[in-house]
Parts: sequence; C-alpha cells; structure tokens
Amino acid sequence: MGINRRELERYLARVADRWPIEHAWLGGAQVDDERGLGPQRERGPEFIVVLVSEAFAGIPWLERVYIAGSLWDASEMGHPADVHCYTPSELERKRETLRRVRRVLETGLDLTATPAS
Repeated sequence: MGINRRELERYLARVADRWPIEHAWLGGAQVDDERGLGPQRERGPEFIVVLVSEAFAGIPWLERVYIAGSLWDASEMGHPADVHCYTPSELERKRETLRRVRRVLETGLDLTATPAS
C-alpha cells in the first residue's frame, strides 16, 4: 500500500492547528518496508510518529498523546500509529532512554525537513 503522504500532510496540519510543531518524524514498519528492508525482521508498530513542540510544556503527556493520536486517521493511513509527543528537552532524554524513539530519529522520515529546491 505504501505511505499515504497526502493524508500524512493532512495529519500534520491537524496537529499544527493545536500546537506549533517544531519537528516531526515518521518511523515504523511501513517506513522500513518503503526503504526495502526484508520481511524477516521483527515488524513492531506499523507507524511511529514523534512530534516535538515547546507548546507541549505544561500539558500532561497522556493528554498530548491522546489528542495527537485521535487526529491520526488509521483508515486513511492503513494502520494505527504509536504517537509520541515531547518538548525539545523531553525528546533529548527519550532519545537516550527509548530505543524506539532513537531509531525513528535516526532512520525515520523527517516530516519537517525543508525539501531541497
């Protein structure tokens, strides 16, 4: 099926309507599939989204994740997403302690990178 990039853009817009997003990454089995990794690997979640915003400060983590997760359209994307929402300082700590987050940052799609012209 591939990654529905149009819906992914709509998802980021829905999240950005609530919080200014400084960085966003997409990882997970679907991204690995697109990059040609073999089927022998352990799949894990189909999509993992890491969102970073200073505006998350003061909002309980579960509330951020619930709201950002509820904006994900699993029927359009083909699978649910494991959504992570961090402030920049929280992300630095999670990068060190959560292998899943570190892998998304290292190998996932940077959704906020400016395309080269």
